[in-house]
Amino acid sequence: MGLPRVPLPAGIINVNFCKNPACPNFGIPAQVANVKQGRGNTSPDGYVVKGGADTAGGTRIPMLHCKKCGEYPTLKSNEGIRQEYERLSSYLNHHAKTFICPKTTCPNHNKKAMFIHTKGKQKNQTSNPMLYRLYGKTLQGATRVQCKECGKVFTPFRATPIAWQKKSHINKSVFSLLMNKMPLGRICEHLDITYSTLYNKIDFIHRQCMAFIALREKKWIEEGFAKVYVSVDRQNYTVNWEKRHDKRNIVLNAIGSADNETGYVFAMNLNYTPSLDPVQINKDAVLNGDPLLPLPFRKYAYLWLDCDYEEAVSKKIIKKREDDLSGNVLHMVQNTYTEAVQREDVEVSEKQSSEKRLPYNGMQVHSEYTLYGHFFLLKHFFQNVDIVRFFLDQDSGMRAGALAAFCDRIKGRSCDTFYVRINKNMTINERKAWFTEARRAWKEKKSIYPEWDNATLERELMKEALDKAIPLGKWNDIWIRSPLPSMNEPEKAMCYLTDYKDYDRDHIAALYGKASLSGIDRFFMQVRRRISLLERPIGTSSDSGRMWYGYSAYNPVVIVKMLDIFRVFYNYTRPGKDKRTPAMRIGMAKGVVDLDDILYFYNVF
Repeated sequence: MGLPRVPLPAGIINVNFCKNPACPNFGIPAQVANVKQGRGNTSPDGYVVKGGADTAGGTRIPMLHCKKCGEYPTLKSNEGIRQEYERLSSYLNHHAKTFICPKTTCPNHNKKAMFIHTKGKQKNQTSNPMLYRLYGKTLQGATRVQCKECGKVFTPFRATPIAWQKKSHINKSVFSLLMNKMPLGRICEHLDITYSTLYNKIDFIHRQCMAFIALREKKWIEEGFAKVYVSVDRQNYTVNWEKRHDKRNIVLNAIGSADNETGYVFAMNLNYTPSLDPVQINKDAVLNGDPLLPLPFRKYAYLWLDCDYEEAVSKKIIKKREDDLSGNVLHMVQNTYTEAVQREDVEVSEKQSSEKRLPYNGMQVHSEYTLYGHFFLLKHFFQNVDIVRFFLDQDSGMRAGALAAFCDRIKGRSCDTFYVRINKNMTINERKAWFTEARRAWKEKKSIYPEWDNATLERELMKEALDKAIPLGKWNDIWIRSPLPSMNEPEKAMCYLTDYKDYDRDHIAALYGKASLSGIDRFFMQVRRRISLLERPIGTSSDSGRMWYGYSAYNPVVIVKMLDIFRVFYNYTRPGKDKRTPAMRIGMAKGVVDLDDILYFYNVF
């Protein structure tokens, strides 16, 4: 039996459609079944599949040709995106603890229940009162349950998160030191504990953080919000080599999203899954015939297999043009477009080389699948948010993920998407010189119109910038340079990706004025400054010419946990100048949360 024309849908996930918002095919998936072409070489659904996707061993990156606008979106595995989305969103269900009757001969042994709150004056009970009832508490305070079938009385969960835990008195110290850039070895030395104890503490802190944040975020998702202005970008992390005979580093990247208005970080997702065994997955992939199939039709399409890595290393890496890191920001924008169209898959910016390797434990995820999973997670987050505005770093994969997950809302005009690009290569002196000149131009304009307040002046300057907009790249995206001075975002340029020409100039100018990566960039900066494992690496040459990075992690799973822990710490415990945390501003907390409230959070109901 041959392959389907395009990958099958996976539940509600089906991303194989034209990603051009101005095209009639935007958001309309290609048909799965093979269709006969009509006159003029036009298929009935408006797409032609290019690349021989129906032939085993054919082109590895099949794509659609949209006959209505001429675009060539690459095909993706919907099942792979679904699996990645479920991995990224799984923490939201961690706090729901179920139990069964422990007596193996009891009919209720396989019938699950959980503790639930009840409204009004009725007492709390189990989710299945026909099978179980509450039966008081132990001396330590743990809730007891009685099985109505066999009469067995048991205690499903410990009284507190730290029950039976040794050295619980140092939990807060470990938490604080981890968040204040103390290296792991120094923490062990300072607290007189072993590495084993420290890693157990990190596991405990991570579990508590995830349980704490899951309950609050689920409530926020249900209640909804008015508007969010979400900045999205990626950050790379290096994992040190572990073995003398293989001194190659592992390089992973995480995609993060933050609200620019409140500073709340919604997600920080690393393209790595610790739960999978690479030896078993690669064996199963070979038995399943994955290496012979085009990528989007594989069982493990979203994972980096050994065969993929070897092939990627053998390919010639596209080198950046010499002027990529020089000239103004619009030159950089154009060069990014030029590099993107030279790639086999325009959505994939991930590069492998002989100096890198895949993880020994767990598996690296293709970064574009983490991007898609991340945006579907945000879609779940914002299901009850009235208006969503995305400000993306210039990245084709990021654009595809946002447009795929939010296509219905984009067409319904409750979601808009922008590219934002700044000149990150400026030195501090160059930034100061640029900012001085930008402020001079601002003051000069202010002197001409002294009756305008700052908001009016910003809007009028943005309108002038709109008149100077220029098309760039293969797709002729319309870019403007921001006239507003900002030390943190020098030479900022912006592109409105979902412009349906239905907003007036004042509205457009206001949206461009909001376009910024400040929310997520601020979080990225704090990650580098506060987490020793994730600081910007300073390489030390090894005897084989490889690079070893001072405090970098040796196990990628630690990076996953530290990013999760820091997201909770950043959102809930660090007030800004207004004495409010991001969680307080967005409505997930009423006050500053103490570390103890996270460490000893306990919710069995």
